Amino acid sequence: MKVLVIEDEYPAAERLSRMIQKTDERMQIVGVLESIEAAKRWFATNEAPDLIFSDIQLSDGLSFVIFDEIDIQSPIIFTTSYDEYAIKAFKVKSIDYLLKPIKQTELAAAIHKFRSLTGAAESRDYSLKIQSLLDALPSAGRKYKVRFLVKQQEQLMPIHENEIAYFFTANELVCMVCHDNQQFLVDYTMEELEKMLNPVHFFRLNRQVIAALPSVRKIHKYFNGKLKLDLSPVPAQEIIISRDKATRFKEWVEG
Repeated sequence: MKVLVIEDEYPAAERLSRMIQKTDERMQIVGVLESIEAAKRWFATNEAPDLIFSDIQLSDGLSFVIFDEIDIQSPIIFTTSYDEYAIKAFKVKSIDYLLKPIKQTELAAAIHKFRSLTGAAESRDYSLKIQSLLDALPSAGRKYKVRFLVKQQEQLMPIHENEIAYFFTANELVCMVCHDNQQFLVDYTMEELEKMLNPVHFFRLNRQVIAALPSVRKIHKYFNGKLKLDLSPVPAQEIIISRDKATRFKEWVEG
């Protein structure tokens, strides 16, 4: 089975290729393309693959352009760091939509879905299957919180997510710490923040801390499979990640 990968970040393309072949050794990677223009050239001289894995945001635009301009019948599994393109993705023959960092179990489920759909293609209407996927998508168009209004003395000031280093909780209060070490109380619980923050940018390290990726400075191996982190600004407490979360955290950092 021939598989084409469209991904403009080399490490991500290499990782995805390894994951695909680990999931199904019968899948042969016939090409790794980094841009819209490279894809157009490839399809002009090659037969369509059995399956396409495509990132959405490429170096020269959105990959939807490829599928709008070229009549490609191959099913597509989109991979992306953002979920706002979900509805559009399923309108261009996509059978699944994987958010980065991609997990091996999610990839395996997508490939299984591909095999199930293509195996039943003669007996079921493809458009109805795609609509069922759309109907089952719980977070299509989901918007994450990108700004917070915080109180500074008698004033309110907006803080963009890019300014935030991490959130921590102590004595039942939740505090936002910015990269410049300014600190503000916020009126959300850690559970609420975990749901409203973009998981591409933020990760819940433990019960006390949710951190943005730029705040992670060093990662140390700790005993019993745990990890110890150096954050910036330096927090008051040690930041330890449990063994159960360590793998997911490393996947998040790698993107």
